[in-house]
Amino acid sequence: MSEGSYRARVISQSRDIYRIEGEAGELFARVSGRMRYDSSGPMDFPTVGDYVEVDRYSQDEGDAVITGILPRKSVFVRKAAGKSWEEQLVASNIDTVFICMSLNADFNLRRLERYLALAWESGAVPVVVLTKLDLCQDLTDKLMAVEATAPGVDVLVTTSLEGDGYEELQPYLKEGKTVALIGSSGVGKSTLINRLTGKELLATREIREDDRGRHTTTRRELIRLENGCMLIDTPGMRELGMWDAQEGLGKTFSDVEQFLGKCRFADCTHTSEPGCAVYEAIREGKLSQRRWNDYRRLMNEEAYANERSGYLEQKKEKFKQIAKINKAANRKNKSC
Repeated sequence: MSEGSYRARVISQSRDIYRIEGEAGELFARVSGRMRYDSSGPMDFPTVGDYVEVDRYSQDEGDAVITGILPRKSVFVRKAAGKSWEEQLVASNIDTVFICMSLNADFNLRRLERYLALAWESGAVPVVVLTKLDLCQDLTDKLMAVEATAPGVDVLVTTSLEGDGYEELQPYLKEGKTVALIGSSGVGKSTLINRLTGKELLATREIREDDRGRHTTTRRELIRLENGCMLIDTPGMRELGMWDAQEGLGKTFSDVEQFLGKCRFADCTHTSEPGCAVYEAIREGKLSQRRWNDYRRLMNEEAYANERSGYLEQKKEKFKQIAKINKAANRKNKSC
């Protein structure tokens, strides 16, 4: 850290205003003009969970100014919603990602695969948290399906109807640790946080008539538990686009990738070649066709996202160079 600066952590963000917490308590802050000028994209701006350098210790002189971001040990990133080909930071410096999925109508294995890939890619450890046990009639079948989709990942089952319905989460909620709760709208993240804090900090809403949850959380926020563990609540994600998650996909589909290097031909495309280890595994029941199809689909989406983001970045840089040339030409014309 530079001389005269103080360390704080980003608790929440509302547009370009950040609520941060330092040794003297909470204060509001904005990024410095230099940071804004030097930034090349969303990754260069603070997000919830970041440790930042600020220029003041308290709010006595007004809003603080964020002058730098300390190195991140993990960061959860997804493709921004909509047609934009940019990354969106969800949270940083996370130790564990609770991937929350309800056991009612929101149960979706394909969505879970996406969450797992991005969670592994973030550098944090994913844990699947299944909610709303009281609304599930086929727990055994769903548990088997989740465990097959998330090899090597801890799977926990919770319910809000029992006093000890969240007891399985306690081993992950240690002092000094940060846990992010990720999941679709209405899966019960706010209810879970209220139970863990013992307070009604977050609004909750009843499920709809179609058995799906309602959206309640509208922004990301860092919440401290009594034991010093930090929780990051996040809004429900209606879209979860892949973004630079090659390693995360490899860990999510480790059951698939174990066969990729065992084909007869080194350049096997796993389509129609003889001696393809992938299709032999499918025929022998060692790998499901669904898992192979999901793997290919997400790998193709990942490749397309990388191609588009690179193309748009090159296009942006090209227009910057054109603008510089035009600006220089205009200056020369004025001097003539």
